[in-house]
Amino acid sequence: MSTSLFVKICGLSTERDVDTAVEAGADAIGFVFSKSPRRIDAATAARLCRRIPEHVLTVGVFRAEPLHDVRSLATEAGIRAVQVHGPEDRDYYDGLATGGWTLIRATAFGEPVPRCGDLGEDLLLLDAPVPGSGIAWDWTGMPSAAPGEKWLLAGGLTPDNVADAVAATRPWGVDVSSGVERSRGVKDPALITAFVRAARGRH
Repeated sequence: MSTSLFVKICGLSTERDVDTAVEAGADAIGFVFSKSPRRIDAATAARLCRRIPEHVLTVGVFRAEPLHDVRSLATEAGIRAVQVHGPEDRDYYDGLATGGWTLIRATAFGEPVPRCGDLGEDLLLLDAPVPGSGIAWDWTGMPSAAPGEKWLLAGGLTPDNVADAVAATRPWGVDVSSGVERSRGVKDPALITAFVRAARGRH
């Protein structure tokens, strides 16, 4: 993975989009297994994962699924990380920890401010107060990442605003899905490339 800002491109579903994200220098690629226009099945994810080099983290995204279903899908797809959205508790994360996956806890920003590792996760994704809305929000109240703390900023990021968001919040990484789409659920290769470059301060 890159030593610069960690960039995750989420909700990919085609070979072209996966190849574009890899070529652009993404550190992680996310596949959605929950109800969504971006949802794919485990077999499709497994096929796409075979195109992705080892240094790029493959992530399965889940929302409020039973633990057994998450473990089964993640195993079948061959992903290396599990991202969980929802009200899951420490026992749920402990149940995933035995699978050998990198664990990502996705939660809405609020008070008290969530901290990475609170539930045993490896990475924390802080989303907009209304998660998944794709709407830009006020990042100015966000805490900067503490030394060694790995959290990703998400929610309404685009190639046009990601540089400002990174400058304002100093996250360990960023995550994008709808901000690199030409229409709902359909990625735009040019936007994927532009996002990665802008996130890392390149033009």
